[in-house]
This record gives sequence, structure tokens and C-alpha cells, in this order.
Amino acid sequence: MNFYTTILGSGAALPTVTRHCSGQVVNVNGFRMLLDCGENTQTQLRVYHQKMQGVSTICLTHLHGDHFFGLPGLVSSMHLCGRTQPVDIYAPAGVKQAMETLMLVSGSHIGFEVNYHELSFTEGMELVYENNLARVYAFPLVHSVPTYGYLVEEKPRGKNAPRRYAYCTDTAYTESILPYIEGVNLLCMESTFTNAFASVAAEKLHCTAAMAATLARKANVGQLLLTHISARFKEPDELLKEAQEVFPYTEIAADGGQYEVHYHPERM
Repeated sequence: MNFYTTILGSGAALPTVTRHCSGQVVNVNGFRMLLDCGENTQTQLRVYHQKMQGVSTICLTHLHGDHFFGLPGLVSSMHLCGRTQPVDIYAPAGVKQAMETLMLVSGSHIGFEVNYHELSFTEGMELVYENNLARVYAFPLVHSVPTYGYLVEEKPRGKNAPRRYAYCTDTAYTESILPYIEGVNLLCMESTFTNAFASVAAEKLHCTAAMAATLARKANVGQLLLTHISARFKEPDELLKEAQEVFPYTEIAADGGQYEVHYHPERM
């Protein structure tokens, strides 16, 4: 596998012993980036043999704790382990103030450059990062605080068309994202609840598994990977069943699982 994601945490707000808070490492032909950084992300990097110092780009969907509280500890540990290379952090506005305040009150010193790129646009899709291997785009989602999804696109090599991976959490059901995720090879989408909790999902601006599957079907994606699973579901088979009834090519993310972004999706 040379374009894949390693799941560090697939749970929702309340972590469990089997599902930690949101985080994953995306590897595009050797370029490694971190998507979200919930509590305990740095430990999960070690557990699943992901090199902490190999991550130079971090993209946060939003600043709720289960997607963000691991960042101060991760940056601090990078420093303690002797990092000198810079880190670029892409996140909604406020991340720089939050991080600098924490470092100030804790008396922490970071011996490498941390570049904050704060996102504040409310419509459309923007290119936020590019190197010789990949492009990363951000687009707004619908949640209780400013939130962004990310599209990671492999740059073509030879005659191959670029593969694309989209990551969307947290968000209410919204078809506004369809143009941005149209035809992606792999969509990782939040599915916090089952249909039985649809009213709770609407209230909290989250998706059910069926809603995630509906977006996957309408966007004609290759495969759907469900994440951000509520702690109330000890055995998430019901989530998978409801999603597969709408979009058969669905699986549920597991902490430690690695999922390839295929040129030609393998239908399950």
C-alpha cells in the first residue's frame, strides 16, 4: 500500500478502551500527514508504529476536544524527542491562540517552528497545502463550531490518474459537500448514530450511518469508511447494517486498521 490511512482513533466524544478519540495518519507515497489529534493521539502513534517525527503536516477538522486535545501533548513530545523540523498546522481560527496560551501557562518551550494556518472561509473548497506528492484541500462542514472536511489528492505518477481520499467529521447531513467528495476513491465519514437516534443526530449536528451512506451513494464514491462511532454502540453491527442497506461498499473503521485508497475500488 502506498496511499492509505492508519486509524488512530475512530470513536466519538467519549473514548472507550477499543475506540479512541479522532485521529489518523494518511500516507501518500511516503508523505505523512495527521488528520485530527484527539486525546491520546501520541500514544496511539506509538501503539500502531507510526513515526511521530515523520509527521510534518497536521490538519484539524475543528476545535472540539475529541479532535484537538491531543495536539499540545503531541507538539510537546516532538520537542522533547529533539525535533528541529517545522510543523504546519491547518485548523479553524483560534488554534494559534489556544496553543500559545497553553504553552505560556505551562511554561513549555518548543524548539522548532510551528506554523499555524487558520481557516476562516465559509463556502467553496480551497487548496491549503501542496508538495511534490500530494495536494490537500479543505471545505466547510455543518457543525456547532467552524468545521472543515479535507480532501487529499495524490499527484499523478506516469499515466495513472490521481487517487483521492476525503475525510468528513463532524457534520450534520448536508448535500453541500457533494461537489467536493464526488467520485473519491475512499470517503471516511462520521456516522455517530443509528437511525433510532436520528433526532439526537439532528440536534447535535451529526450524521447517522444511513446519512453517511446516502452521501456516499449520491457522490458515487468508491468505498465508504464509517468513523466517529458513539460510545453507546459496543458492537456497531447495527451501524454497518443500516449503512450497507443504502451503500453496500461500506465498512467500519477500527483503531489500528489500515485502509488503502484504491485506483479501482475493491467492492466488498
